[in-house]
Amino acid sequence: MPPLRVLAVDDEELALRRIELALAQMPDAILVGRAFSGAEGAELVAALRPDVVLLDVEMANLGGFEMLEHLHQAEAPLVIFVTAFEAYAARAFRVRAIDYVLKPVDFARLQDALQRARQTLSLTAAERQAAELRNVVAALQREREPVDPRFTREFWADRRGELVRVHVHQIEWLEAEGDYVRLHADTGSFLIRGPLGDIEAGLDPRSFVRVRRSALVRIDRIRAIRQKQYGDCRIVLTSGQEVRVGKTYLPVVRELSARR
Repeated sequence: MPPLRVLAVDDEELALRRIELALAQMPDAILVGRAFSGAEGAELVAALRPDVVLLDVEMANLGGFEMLEHLHQAEAPLVIFVTAFEAYAARAFRVRAIDYVLKPVDFARLQDALQRARQTLSLTAAERQAAELRNVVAALQREREPVDPRFTREFWADRRGELVRVHVHQIEWLEAEGDYVRLHADTGSFLIRGPLGDIEAGLDPRSFVRVRRSALVRIDRIRAIRQKQYGDCRIVLTSGQEVRVGKTYLPVVRELSARR
């Protein structure tokens, strides 16, 4: 797959420079443009057609959310918000952002976000349909299993001003996002408030495993465990999503692989 074409939009030169330095260390991503406002960013999206936009929230002369409203749906790239403000996380995922990275930008965290964008782009329509079908079949099988009343069965998550029911068996993995937890489910991505530890305490430990301090995965959604260079380990889920494993959690993942 060719390198991701990335546009950075931020009204701070130092923030843009840090993103530029980070991308220079990533051979699978290339910075194709920089913009200092949402207005300029909207123009560059139309002109450059980037794959991904790294977008600040609060900017003079059109902020990040306002910029998205100016984009035509056909040309809209994937969006990763890069901001110093945690308070906008829920709104960011309502506009279907791929990720939400807090400043100062951690290079590894940004690489994870871009990897998520790359995986989203690489899934063809046929692959997405096949993954959805597998998930439906798996969900039907899980629904036939007896429910243990000790554990959480469902969550209610806000999406565009309405509360949406998310069944636990639909969740592929969970990730901490500031004061929220993001549920990656068959039906989409949802935010719920609360520490990841509290939510984990209500989940069946036979079904979910923590793979790093900020992430849990559903065990029966693990398709592969991929060892990369320098001790980098990734779990590949049935959707194609790769989830990074924290070093302190490697023994748990190795134990899982020994069982499979």
